[in-house]
Amino acid sequence: MASQIPLSFPVFNGNENFYTQQAISSGHIATSGQFIDKFESKLSKRLHTHETVALNSGTSALHLGMVLLGIGLGDEVICQSFTFCASANPIVYLGATPIFVDSEKDTWNICPEILEDTILSRISKGKKPKAIVIVHLFGMPAKMKEILEISAKYQIPVLEDAAEAIGSKYQSKECGTFGTIGIFSFNGNKIITAGGGGALISNDMAIIQRAKLLSTQAKEDRPFYHHLEIGYNYKMNNLSAAVGLAQLEQLDFFIKGRRLVNQRYRTLLNDFPGIEFQPESNKSISNYWLTCILVDKEKTGFSNDQLKTALMKKGVESRFLWKPLHMQPVFTMMPYYGGSLAERLFEEGLCLPSSADLTLQAQEMIVEVIHEELSKTFK
Repeated sequence: MASQIPLSFPVFNGNENFYTQQAISSGHIATSGQFIDKFESKLSKRLHTHETVALNSGTSALHLGMVLLGIGLGDEVICQSFTFCASANPIVYLGATPIFVDSEKDTWNICPEILEDTILSRISKGKKPKAIVIVHLFGMPAKMKEILEISAKYQIPVLEDAAEAIGSKYQSKECGTFGTIGIFSFNGNKIITAGGGGALISNDMAIIQRAKLLSTQAKEDRPFYHHLEIGYNYKMNNLSAAVGLAQLEQLDFFIKGRRLVNQRYRTLLNDFPGIEFQPESNKSISNYWLTCILVDKEKTGFSNDQLKTALMKKGVESRFLWKPLHMQPVFTMMPYYGGSLAERLFEEGLCLPSSADLTLQAQEMIVEVIHEELSKTFK
C-alpha cells in the first residue's frame, strides 16, 4: 500500500500535459525532437553559459562523464563514501578502482582535509588518482572552494555529482557548474523530474561535442551508419524532455516549497532533545531536496529505526540516509580514508517527507509522531 505521505513526490502544476501532448502530436517521442533542444537550452541558460547534453539518467551521465575524463582499466578515482552507489558504480564499469573518502560535519559531504591526505597517500603508492567525484548530498553544497584548490594543486579534475542539487548554490554559483564536468538527475523522486533522465554539463565545448557523439551510439556524421568507436544509447527522449522542460520552468517554486518544508521542521522541532538537522553554511543555499535529521538515541530514547517504524504505522514514508559505500558488500575490498563520521550519519540519520507541496498539517502530524515516541521514553 502506498504511503499516505510519501517521502518525495513530484508536483505537476505546470505545462506537463500540454508539452507531452505536443510531443506526441509531433510524432517525435524518441531521441530527437524540439523538446530535447528546448530543455537543453533552458537548462544551460539557468546554469549561466554551461553547455548541456540531456541524457536518460543521472547514472548514464556519471558513466559518460568518466569516459570523457579518460578513466579506464587500472585507474583510481576518489569518491565520496557517503552517497548513493551510482556515484561509484561507473568507476567499476570502466575497470577502475574507487578510493573512498569520509565526510565532514559541516555539510556531510566529502572532507577536504581527508581528500588531500588521500591524494598524497595514493601518489606515494605510485597511483595518482585520475579524478575526484564529489557529491552535493541531499541538495547541500559541498565545500567547493577547498575542493577546487586541492583539485588545482594536484591537477586532478573534479566530476561534480549534483544529481540531488539542481538549483542549489555555493557562493551564489549554481551547483554542478564548478567541476570539469557536472551531472544532474531527473528521476521520479528528484526536485524536478522527467520521469527518468539526467544531464551532463561542461564549459568545455570539446567535452560537450564528444558527449553528444558518444551518447547517440557514436554514429559519425555520414549518410549511413558509421562508427569509429564504441558509443552508448544514453540520449534523453523527447517525451521525457517535454516533462523535464515543464518542471524546469517551475524549479524556483519547487525550491521555495522544499526550503519552506525544511524551515517548518526546524521550527516544529526547535529545542527537541536529540534531533539534529543537516547543517547549511552562510556560503550555501540548499534546495533541500530532502530534509534530513540525526536521531541521538541517548537523548531521545529512541533510534532512527524506531522512529521510521512509528512513522510507517501512520502511513508516513521516511528513509535511512545512504549507507556509506565503504560499508557496502560490493565495495568492502576498496580503500577507504577517514574516520567514522559517514558511519555515524548512516546509523543515526533519517530522511523526512519533503515534497514541495507538503502541507503544514501533514508536517505537524509527522512531528506529533516524534513527540509520541519521546513520551514513551519518559513514561
